[in-house]
Amino acid sequence: MATAGSLRHRISFYKRGPATGPDYGNTEGPWPDEPEFTVWAQVKPKLGGETVIAARLQAQNTVNITVRQSNQTRLIREDWRARDLPEGVEYAIKSIVDPDDGGAWLELLCQTNAAA
Repeated sequence: MATAGSLRHRISFYKRGPATGPDYGNTEGPWPDEPEFTVWAQVKPKLGGETVIAARLQAQNTVNITVRQSNQTRLIREDWRARDLPEGVEYAIKSIVDPDDGGAWLELLCQTNAAA
């Protein structure tokens, strides 16, 4: 489990806005430039893999991002995006788990090079 000293990454969270302009069936707009909020987090790598995107193999890295539960972090959903600020890495959030069922932490399973 994470400790206060292990929260060494600044992670920003982005929520996609509604579609603008003519409605062609798209319900989601572009990603905003400004994050909803930024928090300290622990990032632990998991096993990597590959997927086929546009007829090419694309590497995917999977990580567990652990954040403290707060009014802000409880808003995070699987259709949001996370960005490691110093590294510039963007993550698609695949699942969100409260490992202690009401405890102090949230664990987010995230992937690079994956659709959000």
